[in-house]
Amino acid sequence: MEGYVQNLSDGRLKRYVQFLEISNDPELMEQYRKWHSEEHHWKEIRDGIRQVGILEMEIYMLGNKLVMIVDTPADFQWEEAMNRLATLPRQAEWEAFVSKFQGCAADARSDEKWQPMERMFRLY
Repeated sequence: MEGYVQNLSDGRLKRYVQFLEISNDPELMEQYRKWHSEEHHWKEIRDGIRQVGILEMEIYMLGNKLVMIVDTPADFQWEEAMNRLATLPRQAEWEAFVSKFQGCAADARSDEKWQPMERMFRLY
């Protein structure tokens, strides 16, 4: 286990951590991983994430369980950003596409699928 190198911001950030369980089908899990790779991602989706003010986003996978970490500026407003994200090019198409892996309605927005996690420990 080597860990992941991070670039730290010089300013204050907000961090959001969310959870999602996808289909436990190994073939679907592999396809889900493929469509999130640098080689196969939809550029419009990554561009949209940046356009709404998200600085960094990572998704970690263990079996069919996913944890997403989102870093934003300290003044970021989650609901406002998700409302804007839902209107950006190809976002609704992307949500419909990934719904087959996530076991949810094709018209469900990202913020309706990913469940926020509570931070219960921090090393101060």
